[in-house]
Amino acid sequence: MPDYDRTAVERIIAAVTAEGRDSLTAPEGRLVCEAYGIATPAEGLARSRDEAVALAGEIGLPVVLKIVSPDILHKTEAGGVLVGLGTDDEVAAGFDKIVANAVAYNADADIVGVQVQQLMTSGHEVIIGATTDDTFGKIVAFGLGGVLVEVLKDVTFRLAPTTAVEAMSMVDGIAAAEVLRGVRGAAPADRDALADLIRRVGDLVTDFPELAEVDLNPVLATPDGATAVDVRILVDKNAAREPVRFSQEDILASMNRIMKPAAVAVIGASNEAGKIGNSVMRNLVNGGYRGEIYPINPKADEIMDRKAFRSIADVPGDVDVAVFAIPAKFVPAALEEVGAKGVAGAILIPSGFGETGNHELQDEVVAIARRHGVRILGPNIYGYYYTPENLSATFCTPYDVKGGVALSSQSGGIGMAILGFSRSARMGVSSIVGVGNKADIDEDDLLTFFEQDDNTQLIAMHLEDLKDGRAFAETAKRVSKKKPVVVLKAGRTAQGAKAASSHTGALAGNDKVYDDILRQSGVIRAPGLNDMLEYARGVPLLPTPQGENVVIITGAGGSGVLLSDACVDNGLSLMEIPADLDAAFRKFIPPFGAAGNPVDITGGEPPSTYRNTIALGLEDERVHALILGYWHTIVTPPMVFAELVVEVVQHYRDQGIHKPVVASLSGDVEVEEASEHLYRHGIVAYPYTTEKPVTVLGAKYRWARSAGLL
Repeated sequence: MPDYDRTAVERIIAAVTAEGRDSLTAPEGRLVCEAYGIATPAEGLARSRDEAVALAGEIGLPVVLKIVSPDILHKTEAGGVLVGLGTDDEVAAGFDKIVANAVAYNADADIVGVQVQQLMTSGHEVIIGATTDDTFGKIVAFGLGGVLVEVLKDVTFRLAPTTAVEAMSMVDGIAAAEVLRGVRGAAPADRDALADLIRRVGDLVTDFPELAEVDLNPVLATPDGATAVDVRILVDKNAAREPVRFSQEDILASMNRIMKPAAVAVIGASNEAGKIGNSVMRNLVNGGYRGEIYPINPKADEIMDRKAFRSIADVPGDVDVAVFAIPAKFVPAALEEVGAKGVAGAILIPSGFGETGNHELQDEVVAIARRHGVRILGPNIYGYYYTPENLSATFCTPYDVKGGVALSSQSGGIGMAILGFSRSARMGVSSIVGVGNKADIDEDDLLTFFEQDDNTQLIAMHLEDLKDGRAFAETAKRVSKKKPVVVLKAGRTAQGAKAASSHTGALAGNDKVYDDILRQSGVIRAPGLNDMLEYARGVPLLPTPQGENVVIITGAGGSGVLLSDACVDNGLSLMEIPADLDAAFRKFIPPFGAAGNPVDITGGEPPSTYRNTIALGLEDERVHALILGYWHTIVTPPMVFAELVVEVVQHYRDQGIHKPVVASLSGDVEVEEASEHLYRHGIVAYPYTTEKPVTVLGAKYRWARSAGLL
């Protein structure tokens, strides 16, 4: 751990705060850098032209002059920077010019003086910074620096603080990483020094969360180190605010009661068909839930052959979950009764809260829930399912195909798409949860439950935002070591530049932050809804690969080319076939076929050729995954292909050889039935596409790499 001078930084921040300022001057920024071991050029503060000339003499000509004013952050725009002043006369005239420019730019600006700085002319320009993201809190940024940083946006982000490995991954993660290694005779940058600088900036904003933004731009990186030429630091006490968080133990205590309730009450239960309270009751009863079901309705004596209660307070015994099917305006009073009853979870189906602008009502119900220790799911949701308990606490139809996939959605419409796809594909589901407005329970709570849920093997989540991105990222990083976490983040496109007073702040206003931090957390990010659903369906079926060597076996050369392209697009490594394996493949394919990778067996071959080449790929320990490209022929019809693949794969599974196998089937409509047959037997297969099977295999590989399983 570096030896930082935190006391020096405390003094500077205290002085800035006492003066009511929201930014540090350049000299103050330099002192902060010194306290955290961040190299800066030799410099000094001149309050007169004579002081400027004297300082320039001490530092050594030529020099750079910069205006120092807490009211002028973007010095270049104000004409407050002059570079390459090589004589005393130029320095003196430059001092006068910069001050005059500053006054013309902002007549009310408090001008502290002029910074006289050593001129540095060599090195790669990069930007290193930190900002306070609305979703993730403190994040650090790294990218190409200088004036083009906001144009090129070649930048990468991580949560602060960073580890040494994460910091180096940032340096190597930009598109122009090769430039820093030295190209066309240019000197390379000291990448270790850059990674160390990233770590120091991350530590700085972690130690002092009131530092809203730290901008080192440019940083000049040479073979011998990295120097922050310009420093901009903003202060905001609100940047230190932490969201409300529950401990892992508290989350599990509530979520276990919510997902596995012994008793459920329906607030607003009804006998009238077409009402939400009636649909919820029917789903609980007809879905096969075996716990107690208590209808709550002051105007009914009995609902669906069950005694109705005027209030939940009248229910004998404990209640774990209360499903609300009443108008929003009646929720607070009913929630008070639910809280007094000791209920763990309030499932708020009704709309009319924050999504309609009624934030006061939403804040009111959250405050009531907090006071009573009740966790809220919703409001504005379709409810939730947990199939191991036959629990359908929803107004949608029950779902009865049990399996290991847990899904959630922020949108009701997307929830219906999830339900429909799951039913159509016969995808085994452990849970489907609507989170809606996420007034309380969010994806972090769900991940915490599903992490320890033996009935769940993969978690897939649609989200439009994250309420507490840092908590989600930290939880996802832990969970994804054990189970794949798939995320569909809606809103990838830019919605206009974020207003920010620093380069780092402006750069952080785009989807790249989500992309980098989700990847840092080991999450598989899905580009679209169908991708998320196909990952959820296919990834659990594929065995975890034991290495990176992927082999394509295809009956059509055209499919082989497209499958190869898809491998590149999905970060898969096509195996360089060794000579002995090449010779072994050639024994089974015709002379006009092609070994190598893809292995092209040609389209006119009998089933035995498919069988023998697939068996060879499965039994050779150097091959780690197989991609099959089938072409519809009379010699090997689609179902013959499908059945032989299932047979040979199962033969090797019985011998303890488990490798991921995916297939792309091209042909007439019979390939649809053949693909379904393959999928039912654990082989991810699709008709009419070369991209989808490879994309699912790529998702499995991304998870395996991030979980450290390869």
